[in-house]
Amino acid sequence: MSNVRVLVSDKLAEAGLDALREAPGVELEFRPGMSEDELCDVIGDYDGLIIRSGTQVTPRVVDAADKLRVIGRAGIGVDNVDIPAASRRGIVVMNTPTGNSVTTAEHALALLAALARKIPQAVGSMRTGKWEKSKFQGREIAYKTLGIIGLGNIGRIVADRAQ
Repeated sequence: MSNVRVLVSDKLAEAGLDALREAPGVELEFRPGMSEDELCDVIGDYDGLIIRSGTQVTPRVVDAADKLRVIGRAGIGVDNVDIPAASRRGIVVMNTPTGNSVTTAEHALALLAALARKIPQAVGSMRTGKWEKSKFQGREIAYKTLGIIGLGNIGRIVADRAQ
């Protein structure tokens, strides 16, 4: 059986690239930042394409993808992939729906804490050379009720971390 040729067309974590490089039967090429024309010129040689949000997989790219069997989106959304065009060609499109969930939930909590403690306003004040400590004391968030709109994957993680 011949190797599977995989093109990574957006930046990925080095650990992810290393895992692909070490996978048996995978021949990896890492070429971030290609234009649509450049991608169309090379995509016909690959069995798999791994993207993030930078690569646009247009109908033109799909039409040029003679051997392509799978498009993997390292991230949640697939709005940069023409799903109907890929489906017509029998190309599987997959994503990592929980890949950034913990990061996103923790970021939401960090922003919540920053706003409750008036950190952005205090930073802005300090940048003007002022020290208005009493003006930016903010509020404690302990023993407060947190309302979460949407209890999908990220909302559930926020709720869990906030307890």
